[in-house]
Amino acid sequence: MGDKRDILRFDAFTLDLANRRLARAGEPVELGSRYFDALVLLVEARGALVTKDRFMDEVWQGIPVTDEALTQCVRTLRRALEDEASAPRFIQTVPKHGYRFLCEVDEGAPSHRRPAPTAARSDAGRLAGATTLGGGAAGMIGGLVYGIAASGSGQAALLLALLAACLGVLGGAGIGLGMAAARMLRPEKSLWLVAGAGLGGLVVGGFGKVLSLDGVALLTGQSLGQVTGLFEGLVLGLATGTGAALVRSRASVVARSAGTLAAGLAAGALIAIAGGRLFAGSLYELQGRFPDSRLLLDGLGSPALGTGTILFEAVLFTASIAAAHRIAARG
Repeated sequence: MGDKRDILRFDAFTLDLANRRLARAGEPVELGSRYFDALVLLVEARGALVTKDRFMDEVWQGIPVTDEALTQCVRTLRRALEDEASAPRFIQTVPKHGYRFLCEVDEGAPSHRRPAPTAARSDAGRLAGATTLGGGAAGMIGGLVYGIAASGSGQAALLLALLAACLGVLGGAGIGLGMAAARMLRPEKSLWLVAGAGLGGLVVGGFGKVLSLDGVALLTGQSLGQVTGLFEGLVLGLATGTGAALVRSRASVVARSAGTLAAGLAAGALIAIAGGRLFAGSLYELQGRFPDSRLLLDGLGSPALGTGTILFEAVLFTASIAAAHRIAARG
């Protein structure tokens, strides 16, 4: 265990000096020996400027290295801490001079299973909030696209966008709550994050389907038919959780973006193959039941266009929520 001076804790991280280990929420974070020494130097000097010369003296111990070696070291540390140079939470660059560690540090016994409850609650709140906002943004964008294409009326397009945004918020909130619960139960377990998102999507998909079918039947006396439901919610939730887990990973920006895109495309393909429906398909079904409506979605009867809209919506929903998580991580 080591004594209290051997344990430094900040945010969800534990820095065990005696055993030379860095962990996040009890999960080990791999760092090379010199990079570990550099992090210890920064954390122990928290709040104070650590000059480049001091890094060279205490970390590289006089071994001649270029400034690029220190730059690469700090870049690796930021990746390990999921920090951003443009909006740092941990390591701040002091141009031409060195670096400063920003976060509060506590000395005490390490947390082997999960971070401090305050950190977990804060992160869970960010998860739920970012997912809800991202879902709303995706709905607004998709609704505007379909509204303009389907009605030819700016007013109708705006109403459709608002409806889609409300549905996006509902879907995002359900998935976000599932991820938040997973974050509280099993901090930083990516598979749990994905599973929580899938469960949230399943619940909100089932709730939305029952609400839409029963609501239309109650108001019109007609059955709406097939709309977005359990299966679609589950698949979109899993894709969204995957995107969120990638955003929180230490993978490169290109890898995270490609993975999120692949998750969205895979979700859309699964829904299309299974004969499921998303927002545009539900609108097409609505138009068929109510031919006097102002919707003009006859083209969606084409298998190719119908599949295209499913892929578009799945990618838009997944990417919008991943982008919202990225923005929240920088905040």
